[in-house]
Amino acid sequence: MTQEAPGGPVDRNTDQNPDQNPDQNAVQNADHGTAPSGSGSELPDRGSGAPEAGAAGGGPESGSGPVPGARSEAAADERPEARLEKAVRAAEQALIEFEIAVETFRVEVENFSRLHHQKLGPMYTRLDELEAQIAEARAARTGDPEDLRRAQEARAAVLPMPGVDELFHGWMDDRGMSPEAVAMLTGRPVRGPQRVRPSEEARRLYRELARKAHPDLAQEETERARREEFLTRVNAAYALGDTEGLRALIAEWDAGPLPAEAGPGAAEELYARLEWLAERKELLVVIARELEEGAIGSMLRMAPDDPDRLLDEIAEQLLAQVAERERELGALLG
Repeated sequence: MTQEAPGGPVDRNTDQNPDQNPDQNAVQNADHGTAPSGSGSELPDRGSGAPEAGAAGGGPESGSGPVPGARSEAAADERPEARLEKAVRAAEQALIEFEIAVETFRVEVENFSRLHHQKLGPMYTRLDELEAQIAEARAARTGDPEDLRRAQEARAAVLPMPGVDELFHGWMDDRGMSPEAVAMLTGRPVRGPQRVRPSEEARRLYRELARKAHPDLAQEETERARREEFLTRVNAAYALGDTEGLRALIAEWDAGPLPAEAGPGAAEELYARLEWLAERKELLVVIARELEEGAIGSMLRMAPDDPDRLLDEIAEQLLAQVAERERELGALLG
């Protein structure tokens, strides 16, 4: 989820205090694992984000003399470029918080999908097989052409259909390159997510890394590419709930090179930056909506506090259905 950003942010490679997030809604969504709302990351329009005139350089207290340099500092703060720079900083931080919320929800959707397939796939297969056997037993007993047709359809539904993974000989599935293929190419062991939602510590470390290393904070294209590659590794460690890996990535980032501080930008550059941030936010709103309205996202909304428990509840329901179908089949064969 990256695109080329015009201009550059004023403040580089700094970690904002999480208690002072400019986008509180996005943070709450990320903390509670709910789908992020598009309205949670409002970015300023042209000319917005400016403080009240004179607010930055208030007059001295009654009875005291003027503070040396205070007038010049206040005048500098009132420059249109200074107000625009503040607006850009606030918009960048708001966008990053919104991106964190979207990415954490995307990880939960992806993890739920994989764990659902791994843990519950065999139960669905067993149910399909029982349905086919029941239909075949009923058709054998009645000889009715309609029952025979239904039995054939039920059996056909059980037969494996060639999918993307088979067409690519297991190297790729409908979600992209398989974990086994990635492991073979990188020499790393195959690891899958253990939980739908990573631990609170993993989430805290992930947010810290994202605020420090997000590509949207980059000024130069080479720095943006470096951050994109690094954040890809961060996302992978977070999806696995790998707290040790995330701590190692924090140490690696802190020991890495610091990008050069950017000087004050021209007004047109700052306006262009604000417009790009607004466009980026609208793109994220679309992505968040697609995640939330998808099949997995809809299921996760039913258990916002404990998505892992939802898997257990579905498993219990499937086991009950399997037992019921087995009794039905036994009655037909008996």
